[in-house]
Amino acid sequence: MKNVTELNHPLIEHKLSILRDKHTGTKEFRELVGEIGAYLVYEAMRDVPLEKTTVETPIKTIEMGRLNEDNFVFAPIMRAGMGLLDGVINVIPNAKIAHVGMYRDEETFEPVNYFFKAPEDIANREVIILDPMLATGGSACDAIDLFKKKGVKKMRFICLIAAPEGLEKVTSLHPDVPITCAHIDDTLNENKYIVPGLGDAGDRIFGTK
Repeated sequence: MKNVTELNHPLIEHKLSILRDKHTGTKEFRELVGEIGAYLVYEAMRDVPLEKTTVETPIKTIEMGRLNEDNFVFAPIMRAGMGLLDGVINVIPNAKIAHVGMYRDEETFEPVNYFFKAPEDIANREVIILDPMLATGGSACDAIDLFKKKGVKKMRFICLIAAPEGLEKVTSLHPDVPITCAHIDDTLNENKYIVPGLGDAGDRIFGTK
């Protein structure tokens, strides 16, 4: 699928197998979500532009590329997206943080927005939206719409597990937003959960179920 990158690596497969296991405890689950999040950021930012800078090594002076970390904003979709934050902020520690609060209506399966907080100059920055699960694509599209209304021109979306249905919706409505995921699963079930998935990521991250 165009503009979608799926990580295909034995270490990712290994860590996902532990995440998917229903017997994996809260602490290990939370740590693995953050760890895989760091890998996802590395891959998602493969094409990011660097600014030239002069570096004086112990041997000689050279020109190298350096990331302007201040240009980036991580935007976890609460609450599950917060589980990715610890891992990704280790990669770009000076990035700003925005918060998008959404929950899923259990009857309509549609996302409900209840909170939004971002830097005032968000339009001048690149936003990296975080959500462990891309299921129907509703929350992802709503979050992208929110940032576009704020004037944001460049975004990326990072998730652990994606369903084909969600990928189809996001890429069709927002073809300008690249998606990086650890794995593309089979489908959605009648309750709009990803199959085989890993269950409710938020509940497993925060130990609320």
